[in-house]
Amino acid sequence: MSAGFSAWLNSPTGPKTTHFWGPVANWGFVVAGLADTKKPAEKISGGMQTALCIYSGLFMRFAWMVQPRNYILLACHAANESVQSYNLFRWADHNYSLSGMVPKTDKA
Repeated sequence: MSAGFSAWLNSPTGPKTTHFWGPVANWGFVVAGLADTKKPAEKISGGMQTALCIYSGLFMRFAWMVQPRNYILLACHAANESVQSYNLFRWADHNYSLSGMVPKTDKA
């Protein structure tokens, strides 16, 4: 085993700690968010997307402030914030867009 790999394996944020496995599990949120991008906008929950955006924003700050800094958690929540914000935008555009409220004129 190389010295670099061994050092990472035994580091405070290595795979022997929750600083590693917590963020790995959180990538499930990102995968689920990516799957939601294929759903029709009317199937997206605005409340859940808002909650996930706030959650990821808070945990990005936590990942930056905790010692040792948890860059894996920071990257995970930055990716999740991006995906959930995109889905929140799709939901808001679908529910509050004025483009769908323009009356159609029938000229026969």
